[in-house]
Amino acid sequence: MVEIEKKVTDLADLAGTEVATEAPKREVKVDSFGRAYATGRRKESVARVWIKPGTGKVVVNGKEQSVYFGRKTHLLVLNQPFLVVKRMNQFDVMCTVKGGGLSGQAGAIRHAISRALENFEPTLRPALKEAGMMTRDARIVERKKIGKHKARRTKQWAKR
Repeated sequence: MVEIEKKVTDLADLAGTEVATEAPKREVKVDSFGRAYATGRRKESVARVWIKPGTGKVVVNGKEQSVYFGRKTHLLVLNQPFLVVKRMNQFDVMCTVKGGGLSGQAGAIRHAISRALENFEPTLRPALKEAGMMTRDARIVERKKIGKHKARRTKQWAKR
């Protein structure tokens, strides 16, 4: 059989062609210890996270989450993925994070936890995606320009 290629000039030429509409099925990705792994990034921070079923204990760089992050806002950001999917205190989290400041690190851990939850339970992906947890926050610090104090702050101007 020899297939003859047709030239497509308008949408009518595409009638009758089949298009795959179903997304690929996602698989559970769990290691031999029953943990799901994921990496998350925010600003200059990179977080590596392992989650497993447990009591809700979160360990960041060997310290308890409330000890590592002093602000309540950072703890709220960190636990957002669990709140979105209604899985509070059902998973133990062990993570290592480096680079950036505390705010960027909390965002990186949030991103990694979301991805790890998806690896552990693929049915949670739509809820996490809708809440914006699955996409990496691409905002980074704007560079300083020549002749300015900061990225946009200009020198003081005096009329007289």
